[in-house]
Amino acid sequence: MMVGCTILIQNIGAMSSYMFILKSELPASISSLQSPDSPGDAWYEDGRTLLILITLGVVLPLALLPRIGFLGYTSGLSFLFKLYFTVVVVVKWWSIPCPLPHNMTIPTDTFKISNASDVECTPKLFAVSSKSAYVVPTMAFSFLCHTAVLPIYCELHRPSKERMQNVANVSIILSFLVYLTSALFGYLTFYGQVNSELLLSYDAYMPRDIMIMTVRLATLLAVLTTVPIIHFPARKAVITMLCGDRPFSWLTHVLSTLTILGVVLLLAIFVPDIMNLFGLVGATTSTCLLFVYPGIFRLKLSPQPLRSLDLVGAVILLVVGLFVGVLSLSVIIVSWVLMVSAGSWKFSAAL
Repeated sequence: MMVGCTILIQNIGAMSSYMFILKSELPASISSLQSPDSPGDAWYEDGRTLLILITLGVVLPLALLPRIGFLGYTSGLSFLFKLYFTVVVVVKWWSIPCPLPHNMTIPTDTFKISNASDVECTPKLFAVSSKSAYVVPTMAFSFLCHTAVLPIYCELHRPSKERMQNVANVSIILSFLVYLTSALFGYLTFYGQVNSELLLSYDAYMPRDIMIMTVRLATLLAVLTTVPIIHFPARKAVITMLCGDRPFSWLTHVLSTLTILGVVLLLAIFVPDIMNLFGLVGATTSTCLLFVYPGIFRLKLSPQPLRSLDLVGAVILLVVGLFVGVLSLSVIIVSWVLMVSAGSWKFSAAL
């Protein structure tokens, strides 16, 4: 029951984060396609309205599919879109100078300008601030794929432990390379001015760049096709906790899908900052699924003595998970309190 609740909360947080990206990026994509004289108050430029329409028209039909194997093609497209995003981030590193000029954009045919001549544009190996508490939770959030392992295993042709291990290894390595490359070159482009949503950093400098417009569209499609995949384990956890091993029921299937998507939609609409979702979910459920639960299960199921090398590793994993989770969550809560007391957290942005 506890693991099922953790999986449910983790995947709801993940889906809400992706839907939040759609809410913030889709109106910007539409605005970039319009003329500068556009009034900007049309219904299709409202992120909340677009989010509801996309949920009903795209996410819901895909989420209602009974088997995760049907979503394999959309998952492949999603990775290709993310790969294109990474390529564009690397390319744009050559065309944006540092420090960034104020209230100025550059034409798209501008070539590389040196971005390592000023002190503030010198890369730092470590930069400690109040936002540092979000680092480990966000990384745990990004690389957590445990909840989809069993559904994917069941869909494999001739499923076996070795084949599943190969799938996991290839997937994590590819994800790591894409994340590392985009994060590294995004930081080397904007340094201390980088936004928690990287694409928004480019808007301030080149708002109508064709390549940025296409990569934004590709990112939105990647996010859109990922949400139904994350929804599958969440629905499975709900049905397992409520119905156990009962036969498949379309009524239960549809009701659980609608309920989960409704909660996700409300969170995506009313949470003001994506970093809050990443940090909170990463510090709690992601840490449990990535560190704490594997350590506990290994200690409980292994017949070896506690002093064996295998179980010592499980204990270290458990202790590290608890330490990272408690420390990160504590710092995040303290930073929230400080922001609220300073009046810097604008909750009105969500209303």
